[in-house]
Amino acid sequence: MPRTKKRSGRGGQQGNVQPFSDEDSSIETLSHCSSLSERTSAAEEAGETEEMAQEDFQYKLKVYIDSTVDKSAKTRQGALDGLKTAMATKILYEFISERRMTITDSIERCLKKGKGVEQCAAASLACLLCIQLGSGIESEEVFKTLKPVFKTILNDGAANIQARQACATSLGLCTLVAEDDIMVSLAIKALCFESLFTHSYIREDGSRPSVNPQTTQLHTNALLSWALLLTICTGSHIRVIAQKHLSKLPRLLENDNVNMRIAAGETIALLFELIRDVDPEFDYDDWEPLCEQLNALATDCNKHRAKTDKRKQRSVFRDVLKAVEEGDFQSETIRFATERMVIDSWVKKRTYDAFREFVGSGMNYHLQANEFIRDVFELGPPMLIDSAALKAMKSSRLERHLYNAAAFKARTKARNKFRDKRVDVGEF
Repeated sequence: MPRTKKRSGRGGQQGNVQPFSDEDSSIETLSHCSSLSERTSAAEEAGETEEMAQEDFQYKLKVYIDSTVDKSAKTRQGALDGLKTAMATKILYEFISERRMTITDSIERCLKKGKGVEQCAAASLACLLCIQLGSGIESEEVFKTLKPVFKTILNDGAANIQARQACATSLGLCTLVAEDDIMVSLAIKALCFESLFTHSYIREDGSRPSVNPQTTQLHTNALLSWALLLTICTGSHIRVIAQKHLSKLPRLLENDNVNMRIAAGETIALLFELIRDVDPEFDYDDWEPLCEQLNALATDCNKHRAKTDKRKQRSVFRDVLKAVEEGDFQSETIRFATERMVIDSWVKKRTYDAFREFVGSGMNYHLQANEFIRDVFELGPPMLIDSAALKAMKSSRLERHLYNAAAFKARTKARNKFRDKRVDVGEF
């Protein structure tokens, strides 16, 4: 408000006080918004240009790559983590393709000579490298170098258990992305994974194998990688696998570990979906006992299990039961930028979950911009969205937010003056 009105209101001459008006609020609102706009413009002008920021980012990546061969294990670990974060959140194809063999050599060295956590980071980085390069000669060359190392660690019972867990997961995804001779490789890796998770089967006499929690997690990772490879098997392979494993997989549903039970349930649902696609008249002999077992898990009330585990398990097994009984799938919509993708099958869910495990919060960005991932999910070429238009849209949203905030603040201040206890409303 003008200062003359403000002074008259506080000087006791209440007869001259004017009530709060929209005009007063508008003037103060515009004043606030103008100052905010000026500060925003100044901040934008003071910021680095996009080109400078890109150069700085690439310089950091080069430092990370050089640091992967540092003598310090801590430095190597930090470099691997830095590269992982960058590859998970940005598309770096041109930068990486020029340095792929250097990065591959660093990953191989860290897998062979590193310990535990470093090996896990290197295995994850290998997957992200393949995801960045996509399906083709470049990723095939990377995988040819790393595949023997993955298999050696995975099959070495004396190796670090966390490293074996990571290699079980990475071997599956890298096969999906980068294997050139896919059918032969599927057969070999299927046997490799089967030799692990089948050790968690409840025996036919009902006795349980003695497996510690870390080894159970290794078997769970092997099962999930095995299920991932099922999604790209031919119909003839699916028939053989269903005949061999569909009667045995339910034994994993009795496992004490909730992650193993869930992985087994989702794999059963996936295998039913695949075999029904090949043979719509498929008839499973133990269908009723299996449905009873799945229903028990979907309504599990065992007191000795944690509440969070039971909630998680019940939610998953309700969907698994529908899949086995009705061939149904509870679809889910993933929104990213101006697009959306519907996950409408167990095949797509297993594939999506496998990529998301490595890309994490960057999954939506990769769905939008990564040509390989878009091809996997049949999303077509990346949509060409004008970056200037996107910035303008974001800027307009910010401006609206600032304007609304300023307007709210101005109205509040003005109304507080009007509601001041020192003003006698009765005089108006």
